[in-house]
Amino acid sequence: MMMMLESISRIIKVQLPAYLKRLPIPETLTGFAKLTVSEWLRLLPLLGILALLGYITIRPFLPKKKKQKDSLINLKIQKENPKVVNEIDIEDLNSPSACYCRCWRSKTFPVCDKSHIKHNELTGDNVGPLILKKKVL
Repeated sequence: MMMMLESISRIIKVQLPAYLKRLPIPETLTGFAKLTVSEWLRLLPLLGILALLGYITIRPFLPKKKKQKDSLINLKIQKENPKVVNEIDIEDLNSPSACYCRCWRSKTFPVCDKSHIKHNELTGDNVGPLILKKKVL
């Protein structure tokens, strides 16, 4: 353990200052434009470390990405009810088929308005409508 601390101490006190002294750091902003490719390559490790430290410093202040509420399916429909139930008699269908929403995003719930397409694109889900068809005799 003592040997490791001595090595770290040597790096910080001796090797780091020597490395920084050898770097081609210009004294003016226009001096950066005059640096050669090899001088830029020598600066790259230092610039990378400074960029990483800068990112780590400002990261807590960056806006957080909104997380999709994966655990909730129904975000707004009949939230006042303990359970949402829609009952439809198939015999009462006026058309040969009807599409009903299963993604809970339809503005015409319980009838599908194809909101599942956008929902699937945003979440990577694969939900589609429930399609009821009248049996043709």
